[in-house]
Amino acid sequence: MSKPNYTGTFHMVSQDNFENYLAALDIHFALRKIVCMLKPTKQIVHDPATGSMKIRTLTTFKDFDMDFKLGQVFTEDLGPVDGRVCQTTVDWEGDKLVCVQRGEKEGRGWTHWLEGDKLHLEMRVGDVVARQLFKKAD
Repeated sequence: MSKPNYTGTFHMVSQDNFENYLAALDIHFALRKIVCMLKPTKQIVHDPATGSMKIRTLTTFKDFDMDFKLGQVFTEDLGPVDGRVCQTTVDWEGDKLVCVQRGEKEGRGWTHWLEGDKLHLEMRVGDVVARQLFKKAD
């Protein structure tokens, strides 16, 4: 069975427990308040044939780019997020994209999955879980 193609532009429609997630990453209080007000857009380019993927998270405050190949470990500079560097792997678990970020924080990573025109994002660090929901642009 072929894997879904995640290519598209998605706008955030809701989030849950995001401030607690940022606190678990030791993000300063004032910055957490600002970041929680943002409504990011995700631009994803996915080539299922090669497994290459680029995820751009765009906000009015700061943008963040991830460029990787599925199943391969890469060094991820999370400077724009929390100043850390992780050894990161993104791979399939069924139809979901699962990211494991190995570094200073235990249990850090995220999972993306599609349901119709919705893109789900679950972010984890330690025992804290946050969720964001995005809708595909027309």
